[in-house]
Amino acid sequence: MTSNPQTYSTSVWAPTVVAVVGSDTPFAARRIYCVGRNYADHIREMKEGDERDPPFFFQKPTDALVPDGTIVPYPPLTDDLQYEVELVVAIARGGRNIERGSAERHIFGYAIGIDLTRRDRQREANKRGLPWEIGKSFDHSAPCGPLHRMASTGVMSKGAITLSVNGVGRQKGNLSQMIWNVTEIIANLSTHYQLQPGDLIFTGTPAGVGSIVTGDRLECAIDGLGTLRISIGPKTE
Repeated sequence: MTSNPQTYSTSVWAPTVVAVVGSDTPFAARRIYCVGRNYADHIREMKEGDERDPPFFFQKPTDALVPDGTIVPYPPLTDDLQYEVELVVAIARGGRNIERGSAERHIFGYAIGIDLTRRDRQREANKRGLPWEIGKSFDHSAPCGPLHRMASTGVMSKGAITLSVNGVGRQKGNLSQMIWNVTEIIANLSTHYQLQPGDLIFTGTPAGVGSIVTGDRLECAIDGLGTLRISIGPKTE
């Protein structure tokens, strides 16, 4: 259903956008899907799940996106804020039940992202069998660098992925270590939801996750995608 914006009873919000390298036209984000436990070494360090499990997904609110260079406020309701560097895939063409062999034709491009996590809240939710939103889906929880079009990167199936805190390396892996690669993720996710242009998929993190505090500076890199830098600001009151 559509209607004249002047008839809305609340303000009409502008879309959340992600910058595109080499373009003045940003990418309008629709939904953020995240893949849980997609690197075997991360599954082992978390001591949760089975490496043979099929992929599972959760979502973050689109307005949780923040760009490169942001000072991210330390969120409320946690004493254990943690980082997870991830490859982000942007969808240009939607569909349902997408075949793995054609999945790459649906990709707009790639970016570096961080899945910020209130780990204490996530663990509590796990113990009680509750959804992960309290631990994953809070304000400013999805830092994301600019998108690189697939025409310039090709299909990304390998390449170093790293994260450092205050100049000290914390995460170091390779995209080739993903249990479910990008085309498999798109194919599987499209059986759960009808994908649409503007969707973003955070594809999971390698081992080395850990806690951060106010004042910490994070720098992430993925081969071919440059760097993403954020810092952690004072705690939200």
